[in-house]
Amino acid sequence: MHRIGEFSRLGRVTVKALRYYDEIGLLEPAEVDQWTGYRYYTSDQLYRLHEIVALKQLGFPIDQIAAILDGGGGVGLVAARLAELEAAQRAVTDQLFRVRHFLRLKEEGYDMEYQVVLKELPAYTVFSSRQRVANYEAMMTLIPAIGAQVAADNPGVACLEPEYCCNVCHDTEYRDTDMDIEVCQAVTSAGADGEGYVFKDLPPVTVASVLHRGPYDGLGAAYAYLVDWVETNGYRIAGDWREAFIDGVWNCESSADWLTEVQMPVEPAA
Repeated sequence: MHRIGEFSRLGRVTVKALRYYDEIGLLEPAEVDQWTGYRYYTSDQLYRLHEIVALKQLGFPIDQIAAILDGGGGVGLVAARLAELEAAQRAVTDQLFRVRHFLRLKEEGYDMEYQVVLKELPAYTVFSSRQRVANYEAMMTLIPAIGAQVAADNPGVACLEPEYCCNVCHDTEYRDTDMDIEVCQAVTSAGADGEGYVFKDLPPVTVASVLHRGPYDGLGAAYAYLVDWVETNGYRIAGDWREAFIDGVWNCESSADWLTEVQMPVEPAA
């Protein structure tokens, strides 16, 4: 038998902690002297104390430690803690990438241009038209023409607010000429398919995204940055890229003010 002071030294915890564990029933002494109140512990109780310390080092609060040791949903709590730590690890990895990239750009004399954001895109009902387009200039002519045709054929169909208009890029790599794209416009409800377009549902998806300010011929830099980020942060590409148009020729006088969000569907690589 060990008195509380000796037991605290063996277990590398404070006497105060042992008294607290006794009060809450987490680790009660094997014996308490009825005359002196001295607490005594057995060597076997070191196993229980080591389990408590180990779980504390994993970041569990005392109430969860008690539940785990007493068999009350321990597996679920540990699994939740694992998910929490993995999310924290991804966040730190992302921050490390951003800091290193920032320093690299500064060393090369450039400013930080892109910031990657992970976001959940909801499901959308869209009208879509998949075509091979010569370049972005031709695409800017194509998009309003498709919208006008859909509106004429389906006067009861309204665009979703806030508006979501994007290109789904079906090429296996970034291209700014001879592009296989699918023009999509989110709507409040599906209408009747027409010549050159169909109504369909885009599923919900997790994307890594960056905002690109300026003409479309500069989008290649945004694509390259996203690919670098995905490879560095333990993700893989999980679908066709999207280009979501926020500001453009329809509301900006200068192409320098155009704003496009490049969205890359991703999933954890492992």
